[in-house]
Amino acid sequence: MPTNSHEENNAKDTFEELLELRTKAQLARQKDYENSLAKVLTFRTADQVYAIEIENITEIIEMPHITVVPAVPDYIKGIINVRSRIVPVMSIRLRFGKPETQYTDRTCIIIINAGGMTVGLIADSVSDVISVTEENKALTPDVMNVNSDKFIKYIVETDDGVKLVLDVERLIGVQEQDRPV
Repeated sequence: MPTNSHEENNAKDTFEELLELRTKAQLARQKDYENSLAKVLTFRTADQVYAIEIENITEIIEMPHITVVPAVPDYIKGIINVRSRIVPVMSIRLRFGKPETQYTDRTCIIIINAGGMTVGLIADSVSDVISVTEENKALTPDVMNVNSDKFIKYIVETDDGVKLVLDVERLIGVQEQDRPV
């Protein structure tokens, strides 16, 4: 406990400095939010971190029982019932030619809506929501077949690595002529 006015003034100054730093940090976060072009949900599939723009995501659910449907591409795992709506489920691993693995307690389904279609995407785990700004957004290279299927919409560079933001309409196969009128 301070014993004189000098110590009290130092404690008060330190407290005011902390409040000022906190206010500056809050203003910086608000500025980042206002300057963001989009928000994306990051998730892991295989050894890669991908992202989907939040505007395309309806919800994230735990792994339910998936009913297998015959005569569909191998990356379509089947269908699920989400609030009395039948939703096809796609394995991102298989869609990208990666081997399947056992589901874990972190495996989930990201329900997306794109081009009037609702689809569930199986992800190994979800990570975070990040802001996309002009500073951290980069276009995908079209050289050397890096994005030959055009599934990658753009790239986000962050302190902890590169995130590939998926073009969900191309991923689920919604073409311009397939869109509802």
